[in-house]
Amino acid sequence: MEATVEAGGPLDPDSSLARFRLWGEDPANRLAAGVFRRAVEVEGRWHGYEVRWDGAGQGVHLTVSVPGAGHARAIEAAVRQVRHIFGLDLDMCGFYRAVAADSALGGLAARMRGLRPTLTPLPFEMLVGSVCAQQVNLTFAFTVRRRLVERFGTPVGVAGLTVYGFPAPSAVAGAEVAELRAMQFTTRKAEYIIGLAEQVASGRLDLDAMRDRSNHDVIAALTGVRGFGRWSAEWFLARGLGRGDVCPAGDLGVRKAFAHFYNRGRPLSEMAIRRRAAKWGAHQNVAVHYLLSGARLEATGTGGGT
Repeated sequence: MEATVEAGGPLDPDSSLARFRLWGEDPANRLAAGVFRRAVEVEGRWHGYEVRWDGAGQGVHLTVSVPGAGHARAIEAAVRQVRHIFGLDLDMCGFYRAVAADSALGGLAARMRGLRPTLTPLPFEMLVGSVCAQQVNLTFAFTVRRRLVERFGTPVGVAGLTVYGFPAPSAVAGAEVAELRAMQFTTRKAEYIIGLAEQVASGRLDLDAMRDRSNHDVIAALTGVRGFGRWSAEWFLARGLGRGDVCPAGDLGVRKAFAHFYNRGRPLSEMAIRRRAAKWGAHQNVAVHYLLSGARLEATGTGGGT
């Protein structure tokens, strides 16, 4: 069973999905040449799916296939995930118009046209990933995340390969801190992840309801959970919920990118970054992505998303 999805604007799938290979293996998101594989859960059953693409620029379309799916709900769920992961509902044309005259983003937008932030479709997955990335480099963050996924996730076959359905909160809630310590999580990070899983599994924290809440309310709710501060909450808004009007100005990489492109390498205050980002309005999320990717491109010759 398969479906075709039109990008509806400039899309460079290879650059946009590069984050899934830049820092190591992600068993929940398998990326190979011209194909992306993941699993989606429908009514308690996991289905592996593939995404392939062709065309270029404005004419890219994605083919989503769910081998062995016996009902339309599986392909519909896969398509919803694909739209989110590939950022297909982001207003890229509006972003390009908004930053055309910007001293840094104007050039970056022309150079990397079609690059989109990849978004995380499961709120719990996004928050666990943010804990993994706290105060470590992204290569190590991917390593410990991979171990967690392979230990508590669900292996699913797709086209002769295995992807893992991301662990359910109920599976992680029953873990012991020592199990996560053996994966090289710190004691505190292990406690944060298990504590989050317990709150979600028990229903005390409804992550799905966050989609309908204001940015302010989401930040307030998440910063009330042990281990999650404004940094985690803003990345959740930007890369989990896909909110456009968010700039994680406290992030070290974001601060370095703003300093590089707008202040000759000299540090800018968090407030100064927020003031500048606010001028981009609903395009802040994408703008930050381009600045981070542009900084990486200039430093290493490697583009791709954060």
